Amino acid sequence: MKRTEFYTGLFIVFGLFCFAWVALSLGGLRMWGDSRTVYFAEFQSVSGIRPGAVVEIAGVQVGNATKLDLKDSRARLELRINPEVSIPADSVASVRTRGLIGEKFIKLTPGGEDTLLQPGAEIVETESVVDLEELIGKFIYDKK
Repeated sequence: MKRTEFYTGLFIVFGLFCFAWVALSLGGLRMWGDSRTVYFAEFQSVSGIRPGAVVEIAGVQVGNATKLDLKDSRARLELRINPEVSIPADSVASVRTRGLIGEKFIKLTPGGEDTLLQPGAEIVETESVVDLEELIGKFIYDKK
């Protein structure tokens, strides 16, 4: 009887461990350090971008925006990119929206230079988000 109870308890503990691991992995939490490469990008506006936002190249997720700060009246994003991804120095980072009112993400468009960005470098070319409310407001109130 005791052997059955022991194996049942062991099975339950193992199941709870697996459940916790899957929940943390799907939530994007890195348990044993983050080996991704850090880059930075400054934007006029990153309205709607939150820490954890997806970074994509050609529609494939290659990292996340992990930190958002204000530096000299500009939004500064810390981007953590998978180490196997190389980013040319003339790449462009832009804030995009999935669909008309979907989630916001960072799209990286690789440039044509042979020179690659070093870890910790800044992506100089950026395109801020197009604010739909601002465009509608300009259309309505600036029309004479």
